[in-house]
Amino acid sequence: MLEAADTTANRASRRTTPPTWLVVALACAGQFLVVLDVSVVNVALPSMRTDLGLSGPGLQWVVNAYAIAFAGFMLLGGRAGDLYGRKRMFLVGLALFTLASLGGGLAQEGWQLLAARAAQGLGAAVLAPSTLTILTSAVPEGAARARAISTWTAVGAGGGAAGGLVGGALVDGLSWRWVLLINVPIGAVVLVAALRGLTESRAGEGRRLDLPGAVLVTAGLGTLAYGISQTEADGWTAAATLVPLFAGLLLIGLFLLVEARTAAPLMPLRLLRARAVSSANAAMFINGSAMFSMWFFMTLYAQNVLGYSPLEAGFALVPSSLAVVVGSKVAPRWMRRLGARPVAVLGSLVAATGFGWQSTMSADEAYVTGIMLPGILMMLGAGLAATPLASLATSGADPGDAGLVSGMVNTSRTMGGSIGLAVMSTIAAARTGHSTGAAELTEGYALAFRVSAAVLVAGAVVMRVWLPGKGAAAVRQPG
Repeated sequence: MLEAADTTANRASRRTTPPTWLVVALACAGQFLVVLDVSVVNVALPSMRTDLGLSGPGLQWVVNAYAIAFAGFMLLGGRAGDLYGRKRMFLVGLALFTLASLGGGLAQEGWQLLAARAAQGLGAAVLAPSTLTILTSAVPEGAARARAISTWTAVGAGGGAAGGLVGGALVDGLSWRWVLLINVPIGAVVLVAALRGLTESRAGEGRRLDLPGAVLVTAGLGTLAYGISQTEADGWTAAATLVPLFAGLLLIGLFLLVEARTAAPLMPLRLLRARAVSSANAAMFINGSAMFSMWFFMTLYAQNVLGYSPLEAGFALVPSSLAVVVGSKVAPRWMRRLGARPVAVLGSLVAATGFGWQSTMSADEAYVTGIMLPGILMMLGAGLAATPLASLATSGADPGDAGLVSGMVNTSRTMGGSIGLAVMSTIAAARTGHSTGAAELTEGYALAFRVSAAVLVAGAVVMRVWLPGKGAAAVRQPG
């Protein structure tokens, strides 16, 4: 009787516990969609402008509406997963993202497209933290989790890298609308699979959402992201830029003050006292600020200087996309031998070498030396660095804060990338001036790559000093 009962229980457990590969696949699929939509619309912007009659500023907001909502709601989305269920937030975020993609693809007016993009960003902010939390909850800490995180990192980076290629192919072959509509069937398939294949997990029973903290951090990050977005049109010294930047920083300061005095804060400040969490997020921010602009400037260089079409530019960056996957998959093996910190430092230095090489480009460079080889180094380093940083950040938190820490990882990378792109664009534009000549554009792009290389070297120094060493365990703070 007892043996029969045990057998029945084991069968039930096997039915209710999804296989690890399925959990990893679903988490990675969600992350791929989120990251893909950051960049996939870039090549479709001219077609959107013609079809919907968007103005120059309106066209800029096709990108910014998504980025601001994504950055502003990320911490809230991560904590909501802890309190209300990671599977539930995964499904809610993916459903909103998919419906917003449908609305954007069918938009007949500019304002409809902008509203859809903002809704996409909100869905992404709820979805993205859940992808990493679901993955880390399903895979025990150690080598297996490092491999799973490396896959998540590679897929996410591949989504950003594939944006230009996918967007170019869809715009050339179909229309700009399919840049958004392609998300609908993919999102529907992942939604059904997640509904049936994921199990619910949460760690916040009996706790309530910190509404004052949620309002302050969302408003602060959103306002800060808005200020950053204004730099492209108005520069860094204009009131339209400075006012939201200072307001965003003030709101974030108030958020930290509230969190220090709240009994059940949205983001317990004790998390930042965990060395692994604080140092890894700082490193994510620094690396994101340098690396995110690579795809932007490489695409501009290929099209504006070398004369590639959007689709050709996308194909030109395929080796770089493959390199980031290779770096992400190699990282766990090296982490077992060397530790997370040396691999993160090595990855940053490899990327810095690639950025330095790219900064020597000319207006008539050959593809192999002007795009392919430096691009491979840049993205190989990015893949090597991202996996140990994500592993360290998520290992330094209690299970009850896993969703929040995942939100912090995504927020650090996203805000670092947004600030870095704005700064590097300003640097490039200052060197180029008002000229549109190939030589002048190349000088501006080269300077941006040179500055990014210096930032990565500085980041490697910070990692070497601050990240926990091989034998240092991540200190978990009491709940």
